Amino acid sequence: MIQPQVFKANDIRGLVSGDQPEWDATGARAIGAAFAVAFGLAGAEFVLGRDMRAGGRELSLAFVEGAREQGASVIDVGLASTDQLWFASGYTHLSGVQFTASHNPAGYNGIKFCLPDAAPITPALMARIVELSSQELAPAASRGDYRELDLLAAYAAHLHSLVDLSGSRRLKVVVDAGNGMAGWTTPAVLGPLNVEVIGLFTELDGSFPNHPPNPLEPANLLDAQRAVRAHGADLALVFDGDADRCFIIDERGEVVSPSVVTALIAKAELAREPGATIVVNTITSRAVGEVVVAAGGELAISAVGHTKMTALMAQHRAIFGGEHSAHYYFRDFWGADTGMLAGLHVLAMLGRSGVTMSELVAGLPQYAASGEINTSVADPAAISAAVASAFTGRGELSFTDGLLVTGDGWWLSVRESNTEPLLRLNVEARDEATVASLRDDALAIIRKDTADE
Repeated sequence: MIQPQVFKANDIRGLVSGDQPEWDATGARAIGAAFAVAFGLAGAEFVLGRDMRAGGRELSLAFVEGAREQGASVIDVGLASTDQLWFASGYTHLSGVQFTASHNPAGYNGIKFCLPDAAPITPALMARIVELSSQELAPAASRGDYRELDLLAAYAAHLHSLVDLSGSRRLKVVVDAGNGMAGWTTPAVLGPLNVEVIGLFTELDGSFPNHPPNPLEPANLLDAQRAVRAHGADLALVFDGDADRCFIIDERGEVVSPSVVTALIAKAELAREPGATIVVNTITSRAVGEVVVAAGGELAISAVGHTKMTALMAQHRAIFGGEHSAHYYFRDFWGADTGMLAGLHVLAMLGRSGVTMSELVAGLPQYAASGEINTSVADPAAISAAVASAFTGRGELSFTDGLLVTGDGWWLSVRESNTEPLLRLNVEARDEATVASLRDDALAIIRKDTADE
């Protein structure tokens, strides 16, 4: 069973439990067969991983059966963070499949795909998977093979090879895994380093009993903020469910904006390779662009989303990229995103600096921001059009990635989510008062006829 709404712009996500599941093992088997045919994998191998969500093993093995029926051979890396699966794809030079629903609630599961060397799939390839998933496909003449491969140690070693942690003072680090896959990767990656790790919710549990696996929501950062203060830690790393995103909390228990983290890493990478390109998306803070220009780098701006970011990273051979959502992309990691590598870069810079985390970022440009505000709406296109009409004359309007209104020292973005039935609002300005005014004006329109009014 597969309901059409599980097919998103770049991946698959849908309910697998509760009263109205949207896909199941039978559907996963059909998707596996479609994937093998769409990717032309008869007689070839691909790598597959899964996170800790309930039902993930059953779904992934059903997918494996469908793919093997079409002649594809599977290298199953077992439990893996999403960036560990990107590593597996780069390490083996094979296409990859990751079973995860990232930050979605516990009742969801999903699938992310990549081409060899963690390259993003194209819209046409995703459309082909959708098309073939609804068809009865005749089995291939020869059934594919299956083998297992543990790549966790190799993943950790590769990350260690990309960051110079020598000369770093010993740091006390809170790691909030949120019962997600960072609980799996942290011991392998941080265990050998000169850090004291204070683990929060490191037990793998797809029911997420402590807090939801989405660090974009401020409530989900409270545990790490309290732990930093209670333990006198230098910082905290907070991961989402599949551990491809990493949020930073400073020594005061304050959240360091992902855009500020992007600017910090961009500055360090440009010192290593002057003139290199940094990729950001349309709603990353303008502070990043100021830092990149000051450091002599080139800036490339992408639409929001993993596939678009990785494609632009490849196009420009960019050394680094960052999104407001705490996805960080590295050329040395096949242009893919990895929260753990971003965390290592921050640890290295902080450990060598001799200052606190808040002092380390204090010299970077600062803007006030609303954070991402999500609203469920019945007609996103109509609401976006109403916001555009209201802001006509107040700033320059762009529609290349949802609605972007740019004024003097401020911008406002309204976008429909790629993964959830939500309209997302982001506002940035030089001061809190302007942010509040713009935010309230937009929300009055967005929530006019909703239960959120």
